[in-house]
Amino acid sequence: MATTTNYGWSTPDNTALVKDGASAIRTLGSSVDTSLKSLSPGTTAGDIDYYTSSTAKSRLAIGSTSQVLTVSGGVPAWATPSSGGMTSLASGTLSGASVVISSISGSYIDLYLVITNRVQATANKAAVIRLNGDSGTNYTTSTTYGNDSAAGIATPDQTFIRTAGDAQISGTSFSIETIKLYNYANTSIHKICDINSYNSATSATIRNSIGFYKSASAITSITITTESGNLTSGNYVLYGVK
Repeated sequence: MATTTNYGWSTPDNTALVKDGASAIRTLGSSVDTSLKSLSPGTTAGDIDYYTSSTAKSRLAIGSTSQVLTVSGGVPAWATPSSGGMTSLASGTLSGASVVISSISGSYIDLYLVITNRVQATANKAAVIRLNGDSGTNYTTSTTYGNDSAAGIATPDQTFIRTAGDAQISGTSFSIETIKLYNYANTSIHKICDINSYNSATSATIRNSIGFYKSASAITSITITTESGNLTSGNYVLYGVK
């Protein structure tokens, strides 16, 4: 019996008897069906088909959220990015005695917390953060540079990390505080963070600090609170950094 050039489908010979036609058509149809499915092996929404040879294809199942398409062993593959990029993990407004960001994913390298336009009831008091709900004397904050009279003052062990920015009590000025917490999911080292703040009120205060948390525990929650009084307004966003 004759076959086609590219896929080897069986076809009747020129001398085949007419009574064998139905069987020949079924054989040819099955071969065509098999070949067409091989050319389109996907089964699920999001699947990707790729060539494994000049004529054969294979199915790459859809990856998971945030994965990227890469090449592994000469073929396409889904993978989690190894570095770069920021993902918003939590956001909200500031109010009351404290705001707790909990259940923080441990799948990132660093955390980056941004606090904007913070207003609170008590003047001349900084926002502070605590990690894992720990209120013990396991923290140190050192102001390393600033343009106001408090600059250069190292704060000894305390029950929080000071963000370094003074409070707004009127809400008419602009402020931003950023805290980058390094290796937060590591369980063998103490934690360190960089703190930068700017407040356009009065003398436009700028401060840069370093904070330490004397614990090797992975960070799973962050509490934003104040040295004194309640938070009355403002916003925060927590990012995971690859």
